[in-house]
Amino acid sequence: MVRSNHEQPYRERALKLFPWICAHCGREFDGKKLSQLTVHHKDHNHHNNPLDGSNWELLCLYCHDNEHQRDQVGAGSHESPSSREPDRPFTPFANLLKRNTPT
Repeated sequence: MVRSNHEQPYRERALKLFPWICAHCGREFDGKKLSQLTVHHKDHNHHNNPLDGSNWELLCLYCHDNEHQRDQVGAGSHESPSSREPDRPFTPFANLLKRNTPT
């Protein structure tokens, strides 16, 4: 994954501020897998980067993609992404555990 120049400084700050755990699914990251942990802007404004990290959360690639998919689905509503109640905790593999039973 190629990172833009404006992302790198806030990513480095976020990794220093927060534990290396996905804020949605709780998966821990370290070493080579740390690249799978992304910085998500809570208000979806990539220019809003307060030094205290209050607009960021660390999400794994799967949860980050899910977060943006939910926003696209919700774009038809009149609510802003930040005003909608998030569905937490997100479990990306929950459907794999469900078994289809004949009715």
